[in-house]
Amino acid sequence: MTEAIAALTEWTGALSGILWGNPVTLLVLVGTGAYLTFRMGLVQVRGFRHGMGLLTGRYSKPDDVGEVSHFQALSTALSATVGTGNIAGVATAISLGGPGALFWMWVTAFVGMATKFTECTLALRFREVDPDGEVAGGPMYTLLHGLKMPKTATLFAAFALIASFGIGNMVQANSVVDGVAFIWPDLAEQAWLLGVVLAVLVGLVIIGGVKRIARVASTLVPFMATIYLAAALIVLIDQAAAVPAALATVLNHALNPWSVGGAAVGEAIRWGVARGLFSNEAGLGSSPMAHAAARTNEPVREGLVAMMEPFIDTLVICTLTGLVIVVTQSHVTSPDDVMGAALTAYAFNEVLGDAGALVVGIGLALFAFSTTIAWSYYGDRSARFLFGEGAVLPYRVVFTVLLVIGAAVPLQLVWNLADITNILMALPNLLSLLLLATLVKGLRQDYFRRRSAVDAGASGGQP
Repeated sequence: MTEAIAALTEWTGALSGILWGNPVTLLVLVGTGAYLTFRMGLVQVRGFRHGMGLLTGRYSKPDDVGEVSHFQALSTALSATVGTGNIAGVATAISLGGPGALFWMWVTAFVGMATKFTECTLALRFREVDPDGEVAGGPMYTLLHGLKMPKTATLFAAFALIASFGIGNMVQANSVVDGVAFIWPDLAEQAWLLGVVLAVLVGLVIIGGVKRIARVASTLVPFMATIYLAAALIVLIDQAAAVPAALATVLNHALNPWSVGGAAVGEAIRWGVARGLFSNEAGLGSSPMAHAAARTNEPVREGLVAMMEPFIDTLVICTLTGLVIVVTQSHVTSPDDVMGAALTAYAFNEVLGDAGALVVGIGLALFAFSTTIAWSYYGDRSARFLFGEGAVLPYRVVFTVLLVIGAAVPLQLVWNLADITNILMALPNLLSLLLLATLVKGLRQDYFRRRSAVDAGASGGQP
């Protein structure tokens, strides 16, 4: 049995490496974002200010359909994307792809904003609303109602359900243990107990559905992001003189094959794009399920809010993590076996001392916890689509129990399966984005045309 598991782990690891390291896969994901950037008329630039304004609630109407506010929907989606990728993923990209990988993470975030806008606009356009006001939406409903492709919709929901038990559950439980172990190493031996505590905390949140998840996320995400960003800024202010040189190094390693070699630039592209996409999940189809619950009758409005995700996740948080590593030269001076979250902790320690490990440990634990509660919602929406409303409660029970197992057992096989199902989720989602891009373009044009008319005083209501 052990040999069979080892063989399966090796096989799935090889397949995962092919899928995530394959230039064709990365080109499809980034290429779709680039196409949508052009097709949507640089919406991530032209609609950025309005998208930020929507988060203040300025345009909200309490009688609109939906369960949560724009800010709560964004916080829930960010709960899933702001996670271990921001701490361990950036460090891995720089370790394996060099400082230039950070630049290519920026590229994925910029085009990913257009992808998020498109997929989340469609999620609002084709969501289902029960008579009691409960909302269900996401790529499976877009495929079902927008493209009349029920089998493809079922495939997406099945892949998302499987992924929720991996990337959104057991992997995150293991990351919580890792985070606590950074702060109190002795507690690493009490993984089962930590798993039970985590399961209880998660269960208390997810039993209340998306409204409670959104309330917790809208409190937890700003709190944990503020602590982490404050620590990163302290490091960068302390090393301010090295920041311009660090930025020059990033650009040089990303774009100058004559200086660092073509192979080095190729590795920067490969790892920067792969880790960038893994961090912000643009095109994978997960966050549209959270945004579909937003309280608005304007699909474009939530699309504009959703495109703030890659901006916050990658262009802000990942950038600061990457710069901390580069300005402290930790990717050069650290021991060879220090990678991932340990490299990030090493970089923070260079300036903050023991407080650096504390920041990284708290960050890992809170980021993983927030990812877990968000992915529980993605999984229960997928279970509802596949098996009906009656499957939601059993799903939540199984999800909670698996957290205990995930906290205490080696998870390389689970990681591999999670990576594979993430890519398999992306394929049907990207199909819907490409086939319905014209529809979204029309919705965008209509929305901004009506908004312009209101701004000019030609209409009495707010769009």
